[in-house]
Amino acid sequence: MLIREEWTRGLIWFRDGSRMKEGTRAGVYEQSVGRRFSISLGRYATVFQVAIYAISACAYEIQLYSRPEKYVSICSDSQADLKAFQATRTSPLVQQCQNRSTDISIWHTVGLYWIPGQAGVRGNEIANMLIRDGSVQSLLDLSHLWGSPGRI
Repeated sequence: MLIREEWTRGLIWFRDGSRMKEGTRAGVYEQSVGRRFSISLGRYATVFQVAIYAISACAYEIQLYSRPEKYVSICSDSQADLKAFQATRTSPLVQQCQNRSTDISIWHTVGLYWIPGQAGVRGNEIANMLIRDGSVQSLLDLSHLWGSPGRI
């Protein structure tokens, strides 16, 4: 198990995903610069899909804003997300996320870390809150990333 010091330097991103009656959502929070947003992928995406998309969104934000920090930690409370990154054969969505993470690893040392959910980790609690609040960022139709409902 990782100790807290292994993911407490540089840019630290937290992501959380959940299914709600309105659809599947993710909350994303970066504690150093205070960047926060939520993502809605609609009714047909799985929690796993929105979680992977949220990790990809973290990498995109890092690349977009050209942050100078050497270390980047992306923290998730889902071990399934992180195990998907270790797989050699995986879905197009996971491959896209792996590629985006590889792109930012040219400039940053990137670590994906599991943190226990409901453990009182402030960043994770904020990401969870972003799922429930009303500020959902509307995105284009992304159903082509996962095909029919339930297919990963």
